[in-house]
Amino acid sequence: MGKVVIISAPSGSGKTTVVNHLLDNYDCFAFSVSATTRAPRGAERDGEAYYFLTVEDFRRRLAADEFVEHEQVYQGVYYGTLKSEVERLWAQGKVILFDVDVKGGVSLKKYFGDDALSIFVKAPSIREIHRRLVARGTDSPEFIAERVKKARIEMMYQPRFDCILVNDDLPTCLAEAERLVGDFLAR
Repeated sequence: MGKVVIISAPSGSGKTTVVNHLLDNYDCFAFSVSATTRAPRGAERDGEAYYFLTVEDFRRRLAADEFVEHEQVYQGVYYGTLKSEVERLWAQGKVILFDVDVKGGVSLKKYFGDDALSIFVKAPSIREIHRRLVARGTDSPEFIAERVKKARIEMMYQPRFDCILVNDDLPTCLAEAERLVGDFLAR
């Protein structure tokens, strides 16, 4: 097995920003494309941001033990990491970078053990998460309320991660992410 870095956070905490920064600054990384049953947003294309599967196909693959981890994140909406994706990236000699929800992050850390660095990214407050989700302009007020409610629960998972990264000042947060990852890769 190779090394993996797991970035998890409640929605609106900035995990995708951290992931993109790391991908831009470390040639050794390859992004793990997750599978999901949710509909594509905006210009998302299958195989880039996600592998978009039907619920039936996701369940069939689950029954065939094709996932490293999986979660039903919202009612009827599944996410998971395909074993074939991990094998594909390791065959390229890459360190795998995961951008996953909090429960998925805990599952991946358990699966990969000491070969994984798990980082929990958090916004300075629930109020700030709400503000960021509204500012995105991609979700209904009802869905934002659901995400904020879920974020409150996800915050309780912080102790199960190797590191906690507070995203209250983006340049500071990104510099700390680089330090944590650099230390891990040097081991």
